[in-house]
Amino acid sequence: MPISPILTGASGMVGRAVLLECLDSPHVERVLMINRQPVALQHPKLTELLHRDFTDIGSIRGLLKGYDACFFCAGVSAAGKSEAEYTQLTYTLVTSFARTLHEVNPDLVFTYVSGSGTDRTETSRMMWARVKGRTENALLELGFRAAYMFRLGVLIPDTAVQSKTGWVNTFLTVLRPLFPLLKRFDWATTSSRIGRAMIQVALHPPEQQILENKDINRLAAQRM
Repeated sequence: MPISPILTGASGMVGRAVLLECLDSPHVERVLMINRQPVALQHPKLTELLHRDFTDIGSIRGLLKGYDACFFCAGVSAAGKSEAEYTQLTYTLVTSFARTLHEVNPDLVFTYVSGSGTDRTETSRMMWARVKGRTENALLELGFRAAYMFRLGVLIPDTAVQSKTGWVNTFLTVLRPLFPLLKRFDWATTSSRIGRAMIQVALHPPEQQILENKDINRLAAQRM
């Protein structure tokens, strides 16, 4: 049976890649894309909903009913941010969004784009790893039908997507000749594989909740 996901972060590289996979997949019936700013993309499957404050989605909760998955791809870099600021933009934002969504759709499958090295003990010396770990813990405890933490490591773009961060695009341009080689390794994944893996876990929720690049690649390769 086709799924109908809610998707955030479509203006970023990961979110745009996941969105493109959803629109191309026969296993996805419709997509509700929630953004702070308009995304220049139209498709018969796609509905765009603009909402500025992801920490308070109470005013749009009535529009969230009837969906069976959420691909939460919105996120920010910790570079240049204090722990308090990064916590507000990561833990507070994500968990506030997820709590309201759980109230509306408790049987939903929730996927969250985390990062390789995230620390669920919340004791790491790396600030971002502690905050991401706290976020993962909260999401896994909310009570969704299933929840999955996509801990991305080396990411290779293989669709028409770009990062919002300039230096990342420059770095990827330099590495582009090596992409065919890097794709062979389990510690690297691609933007399209992430999209396919998210669709896969929404269709057939596995037991494993923490997914590293090798797990994402395995799920992406499975038949839906």
